[in-house]
Amino acid sequence: MDFIFLNEMIRGMGMTEADVMKQQKTPHTRASLHKDFQRLGLEKGMVAIVHSSLSSFGWVCGGAVAVVQALMDAVGSEGTIVMSTQTADISDPSEWQMPPVPKEWWPIIRENMPAYDPKTTPTRGMGKIVEVFRTFPGTIRSLHPTYSFAAWGKEAEYILSEQPLEEGFGQRSPLAKIYELDGHIILLGVDHDSNTSLHFAEHAIPNRERIKKGTALVENNTRVWREFEEIVYDSDCFAALGKDFENLYPVKEAKIGKATCKLM
Repeated sequence: MDFIFLNEMIRGMGMTEADVMKQQKTPHTRASLHKDFQRLGLEKGMVAIVHSSLSSFGWVCGGAVAVVQALMDAVGSEGTIVMSTQTADISDPSEWQMPPVPKEWWPIIRENMPAYDPKTTPTRGMGKIVEVFRTFPGTIRSLHPTYSFAAWGKEAEYILSEQPLEEGFGQRSPLAKIYELDGHIILLGVDHDSNTSLHFAEHAIPNRERIKKGTALVENNTRVWREFEEIVYDSDCFAALGKDFENLYPVKEAKIGKATCKLM
């Protein structure tokens, strides 16, 4: 039983464990989710970037592990699964808002923030499924200290082969490779405001405003604080863009438990 998930749902919705289970006739399993993902449209050999919410499914036997296994089952070893494994906390403290930190702390944080490590640095705010996926056998992770991606499958190494510090979502990023490979976007219980892929489109806007950023990384086996410039990313319009997209282009949709899931 995934008691961590149950407790999160109970805290968020004011429900008891019995309430959660009463809402389902049967538990979700790796096998049932595999069939559900096939019904959504996942096929062998697909390249797909996944955005997800574990709690949206209801109760899952095996929790996030079962969801990851079912996704891998659906695309097979000839396919590729990608997830965004961002670490927004490895950034300049002057930008932090949730929560902000005192200005006098900024130099201390810049001097002492542990450097990003693709093997050990946990994700921040990306969800339980992503955090499990990044540690899964056969999964690899890109080197960008703030906007990393993890990938598993046939095209994993190619998709993560480059990601410039100044262009984490740009023309040489994993998103560009997924686009090049005619990849798919999957939303599992989340909406378009969680669709990281839309950041790739922002790089097509001429004369985009740029801003100075900072991060902790390893260079020549030494931890350093590196400053760089990148465009100003803005996800506030993503939900509206997604709605417009669905009015113009086909999007496959299916209910999996209580989760509205989309494939495009």
